[in-house]
Amino acid sequence: MIQQLGLVAVGGAIGAVLRYAISYTIASSEFPWSTLMVNVVGSFALGILSVMAINNLVSKDATLFLGVGLLGAFTTMSTFSFETVDLLKNDQYILALTYSSLSFLLCIVCAFVGWELGDRLQIN
Repeated sequence: MIQQLGLVAVGGAIGAVLRYAISYTIASSEFPWSTLMVNVVGSFALGILSVMAINNLVSKDATLFLGVGLLGAFTTMSTFSFETVDLLKNDQYILALTYSSLSFLLCIVCAFVGWELGDRLQIN
């Protein structure tokens, strides 16, 4: 159990640093592009990882490290929620609707595409 917690912690630290680096690199005052990007990319990667885990092509430890740790910290649902509320509080209703809709749709689509890509690349 301690080893698994360590894997999640190290993966989470890496994911958090990557998330911060992207938000620092892609700064925007109008629209939260960096958060949208990490959620879409993270959803895609988790789709592929899920297929690999289901088909026992990655170990449970690798799944914990990558899926729970790295991607869990990399994606930013709490930040997404805060930014949506912030847009609403600032009377930017169209931006809030656009941002939340794009985040919802693109993340689900990318998770599906990642899953399908994993299947088609014979990651099973």
